[in-house]
Amino acid sequence: MKWFKRILIAFGILLLLAIIGIGLFVYKAQHGFATYETDPPDVEIPNDKPAILLFSKTTAFRHGEAIDAAKAIIDSLSKTHNWYVYDTEKAGIFNEDQLHKFDLVIWNNSTGPVLTENQRELFQSYIANGGGYLGIHGAGDFSHKWAWYTNNLISADFSHHPIKKHIQPATVYLSEDADSIWQTPPLWMHNDEWYVFHESPASKNARVLYWIDGTSIDPSGNLLFISDKDFGMGKNHPVSWYQDVGKGRSFYTSMGHNAPAIQNKNFVQMLKGAIDWAGKIE
Repeated sequence: MKWFKRILIAFGILLLLAIIGIGLFVYKAQHGFATYETDPPDVEIPNDKPAILLFSKTTAFRHGEAIDAAKAIIDSLSKTHNWYVYDTEKAGIFNEDQLHKFDLVIWNNSTGPVLTENQRELFQSYIANGGGYLGIHGAGDFSHKWAWYTNNLISADFSHHPIKKHIQPATVYLSEDADSIWQTPPLWMHNDEWYVFHESPASKNARVLYWIDGTSIDPSGNLLFISDKDFGMGKNHPVSWYQDVGKGRSFYTSMGHNAPAIQNKNFVQMLKGAIDWAGKIE
């Protein structure tokens, strides 16, 4: 019977390790394990071309494939359109001397607490005084723990994403209420991880650019002991929106979970338009 006891002990240890691993994963996804950098980088930011800060730091869930795909696409766009792009995962660039030299900050699937309190204040001031923000997918999840960021830049409180049907196809529609400045596709088919928010950003005066029919997807985020995430956003389910924030501008898209989603030519066209608009580059 000793072998049976050993098997039970081994099974118990494995089960405990699995529970700890799942717990750590869930905690990291929801809260992140914060790390901070405060040393300014040694970089010269030119003033004779549009300057973009491509910020891809993560302390919570990391969409590594999507982050790398976006870096490649934005690098390609920068060469075509003569932008200066500073690509970093270090938050030291959020300092009083350097941050204001950028026309736009792109949070490239950046997740979790990534800025110190002082850096948060500087970024908030940067936006209020005319800076631009573009957030992609994970940049709008619930891991940031920053009320101003959620309420003012995203303007929607993330709830969950589908679990059973993780990636699903949907038709992306251009909103009839979108401003005529957007030279973007009227619709396209797209496969992505469709984020569900507790409310539409339109309720906070953000302007919806693209939406999907939320009744055409399975929005259930129920998993194991979670049973209250079996809801969606209804037929009009926003997936990209934009707004003025003080003198600055904010654009967010919940699309962009993986490389194919980022590389979709229609998504790239939307991304180019968002960069022009939010960075006031157009």
